[in-house]
Amino acid sequence: MTIKRTWWKEAVGYQIYPSSFMDTDGDGIGDLNGIRSKLDYLKELGIGFIWITPIYESPNVDNGYDISDYQKILSTYGTMEEFDLLLKEAHKVGIKIIMDLVINHTSNQHSWFLESRSSVKDDYRDYYIWADGTIDGPPNDWVSIFGGSAWEYDEMTKQYYLHVFAKEQPDLNWENPRVKRDLFSMINWWLDKGIDGFRVDAISHIKKAPLETSSENDPFASFKNVPGIEVHLEELRDVFKNRDILTVGEANGVSAEQAHQWVGETEGYFNMLFEFDHISLWNKEEQETLDVVHFKQAITRWQEALADGKGWNALYMENHDIPRSVSSFGSEETVFWKASAKALALTFLLLQGTPFIYQGQEIGMTNMPFASIEDIDAVDTKNFYYEMIHAGVEPVKAMEVIRRTARDNSRTPMQWTAEEYAGFSKRKPWMVINPNKQEVNVLDELADPDSILNFYKKVIRLRTENQALIYGTYKLYLPEHPQLFVYGRSLGEERFIVIINLSKDFASADLPKNVRIEEWQLELCNLNEHTIHQHTIFAPYEARIYKHKIAKQ
Repeated sequence: MTIKRTWWKEAVGYQIYPSSFMDTDGDGIGDLNGIRSKLDYLKELGIGFIWITPIYESPNVDNGYDISDYQKILSTYGTMEEFDLLLKEAHKVGIKIIMDLVINHTSNQHSWFLESRSSVKDDYRDYYIWADGTIDGPPNDWVSIFGGSAWEYDEMTKQYYLHVFAKEQPDLNWENPRVKRDLFSMINWWLDKGIDGFRVDAISHIKKAPLETSSENDPFASFKNVPGIEVHLEELRDVFKNRDILTVGEANGVSAEQAHQWVGETEGYFNMLFEFDHISLWNKEEQETLDVVHFKQAITRWQEALADGKGWNALYMENHDIPRSVSSFGSEETVFWKASAKALALTFLLLQGTPFIYQGQEIGMTNMPFASIEDIDAVDTKNFYYEMIHAGVEPVKAMEVIRRTARDNSRTPMQWTAEEYAGFSKRKPWMVINPNKQEVNVLDELADPDSILNFYKKVIRLRTENQALIYGTYKLYLPEHPQLFVYGRSLGEERFIVIINLSKDFASADLPKNVRIEEWQLELCNLNEHTIHQHTIFAPYEARIYKHKIAKQ
């Protein structure tokens, strides 16, 4: 296999949600100088680039994903000069920066939308999607991903505008060439500034079906990877090409079978995609235990779909839109917490693709035990809560669901120390701090050789030092085992096998006959080292990686 080496394949990424990362000016909200103050921490962790969620001018209805000016920094986070300094100092220590690019929609406070809604004849009217209502109300039955109708009536011009997300986030009309011209000009402005790429938000929604299309079978099908989207994506790709940058698309609705069209080595629209198969973003149901077989199938589907140079994966277990992984896929129980967090690290960091760590994941931060809906900030979570109440669900039961599924679980302030405000700020933060900061914090884990944080460092170092763990092929073993996730990575004679028990019960198995365990050397494990045999029993959440002894010679 011919290896095409690139920096973004070999690096490990780190997602920063700036509001909750580090506050340096004492207002209870994280800022750009807070990120800059932690560059040495990130470098020591082994991070090659950081992805910063939106820091643009915004009314902050949806935490910055409602942008009112693409070329200004929200004053809460700092100034453009402070961003330039962050970029300069990050590059100085060898860390690249990618920005969040939100181009499916803007804020309803963006100057384009203010012009658009001023008159049906305004030059900016067609920057957004407007339509007359029907006798029953909205133009059609499309529903928003955030709940309710996807249409909002505008009293001023007596028409409705489309919003796939919140009503304060009107969708841009990508069928209008002027919209693309202005967006592409803005993208080039940022790239000329020297940033290293973009995470492209909600990009699979930019093409809409004809308005007469019903959403009866799939509520989001009318604006999710709609045929014809490739025309827009090809134009966007042309803006990115010939620049040494990383582009990763958030692509809800794109299947593993379609992925090579989106991330193909030569004609793909992006370098990689965030897929949704193993993380069900829109699923609000409670789940008691992880379906390990289904999880392995989802991971393997994408690993195999982009194998043999067809493309590249973006690997993640957490982000700002989903609950904490150790709470969802591992265990918060004291007896299992540390082992399960380490097991999840070994699960995703060594797959084929570029890993993205979400802030706090590397110390095992857990879901927040929210006491009340008043503690919640996310628009969609509040909507969902009141939908449950309206449907007759008891408030206590509704809050149980919210505590398990809320996006805000991942948005509580970063736990740097055990101090009152977790070392995040000198005053009460914008969002509640998890009370487990006493047990889960960076300062204590830095001092503990057996901590989750130091385990992450070891796994990242192992990946960095072994080409097979970056460019090697992927092979799934024991696909039907209900507890164990066993996979191999190989490149030439260099071979590794990863064995993880993703359950809180002991797991027994006969290892594959072609994997003779006496021929393999243990490289790293998350529990006490001991000898395993061809028929072996793994402790709850035990995780190991072995290297073939021949490859070590």
